[in-house]
Amino acid sequence: MPLPRVALETLLRARRLDQTLTTAMVAPDPRDEGAVAATDVMNLDAHLGGGFPRGQLSELVGPRSSGHSSLLLQLMAAATGRGELVALVDALDMLDVESAAAAGVDLTRLLWIRGHVTMHAGFSRDLNQRAIEQAIRACALVLQAGNFGLVAFDVAEAPADAVRRLPFTTWLRLQRMVEGSQTACLLVGSEPMARSSAGLTVQLGGDRARGLAGGPRFGLTLFDGLDLDARVLRARARREDDVRLSLSTAAR
Repeated sequence: MPLPRVALETLLRARRLDQTLTTAMVAPDPRDEGAVAATDVMNLDAHLGGGFPRGQLSELVGPRSSGHSSLLLQLMAAATGRGELVALVDALDMLDVESAAAAGVDLTRLLWIRGHVTMHAGFSRDLNQRAIEQAIRACALVLQAGNFGLVAFDVAEAPADAVRRLPFTTWLRLQRMVEGSQTACLLVGSEPMARSSAGLTVQLGGDRARGLAGGPRFGLTLFDGLDLDARVLRARARREDDVRLSLSTAAR
């Protein structure tokens, strides 16, 4: 069931996560490798400058089956493997827990905030908009609470029009909340939503994604490996890097 706002606030207080991030963690030094959240995918981290920047709003975007869900699991596994807390605002309640555990995510260090969005058109439009707005509020609460190394806002499978109808100031507010902290905030969607001046956009290409050894290998609950095409967009440097990366979500 979706987590109401009051319940989320109570949970954050109960775990003493309602303190501001700056009181618990020092602001990152950009010269320190701790200023980035590594994905532990060597080829991608090399192009990202070590990982996604902390204290910034970044994006992981791509069409369905482009690999963004697998890369998100990999990033969550890397963060929990470093002993960090991870928060996932899952707008459509799409997370497969078994796949997350098999990918190496430490579930004891994961705060999973489950939402619900109706995929059908028609009368569901206003309901979808309210659900997306509630997910945004949940994400803001988590960012204000602090102490999370990674906060992911996943609307990759949400109706595109519901996301586009959000005012651009939505992303500016989230950027202000995360700025100067050690949290890497990642928006996961089907298309770019927002980009901070120092954040990154990793755009995955669904039409070029290819499986290793002739095709993706499927296990009981997850695929074993993919060869992905990614484009890294840098707003500040105004340049794009293309990279092909190999990714496995198999249990380690």
